[in-house]
Amino acid sequence: MATEFTGGGDPRRSIALLWGVPGAGRRGPKPRHSVDEVVQAAIALADAEGLAALSIRRVAETLGLSAMSLYTYVPSKAELIDLMLDRVAGEDEFADGRFSDWRARLEHVARQGWARAQRHPWTIQVGLHRPPLGPRVLARVEATLQAIDGLGLGELEMDLITTLVGDYVRGAVRAALEAREVEQQSGMTDEQWWALNEELLKGLVEPARYPTTVRVGQAYKAAQEAGPDHQRSFEFGLQRVLDGIEVFIDRRRSNLA
Repeated sequence: MATEFTGGGDPRRSIALLWGVPGAGRRGPKPRHSVDEVVQAAIALADAEGLAALSIRRVAETLGLSAMSLYTYVPSKAELIDLMLDRVAGEDEFADGRFSDWRARLEHVARQGWARAQRHPWTIQVGLHRPPLGPRVLARVEATLQAIDGLGLGELEMDLITTLVGDYVRGAVRAALEAREVEQQSGMTDEQWWALNEELLKGLVEPARYPTTVRVGQAYKAAQEAGPDHQRSFEFGLQRVLDGIEVFIDRRRSNLA
């Protein structure tokens, strides 16, 4: 579940800060830092210690400021999170003219989302129902919509398809990051955990009662794999999502013919 949500601050202040509207930042003497430096410090803190560690006080400390001083740059943590999400959205490389096929373009968009979340795991803890409407987020939205523009789809259908892909990526990323977190918190690798449970379950699991489950488990063991490979699972699932989208597009084209 999300622990923070975008769009939770003052929309006027968020929009002004996101778009660099003159007068949106600090008033009075020339500041020691820029709003961008504050945002970069907050991202570095969240990358290193997680979203739970993020606070106005901690960010201020990293910049050698008091908490009260930081409030002159951003009014609250809510607006700061909006700025952070917009900033990391700018790391994506747009497909531009590299891919002529819509499927390749959507694959690129999805893989960019996967890679971004690996760099910034805290982003998965932020609910995006009311997204930060900054220039970088909107540029990513524009590039994603353009990936399937001109295929005979309605505008709402285009939005539904890009939302579907985004939701898939977010779910796949969450599963992968949860697996990483479990290993870190338990101090036990997946290989160690499965080996321990295999020993404990001997004589308890009857193959006749769970034949398919046992067969799949044996297949993993024969392949010398402790469990699912999350990168492989992501790629497999992405292709199946795109297969479904392709069928939908073909049907829409048939109806238009």
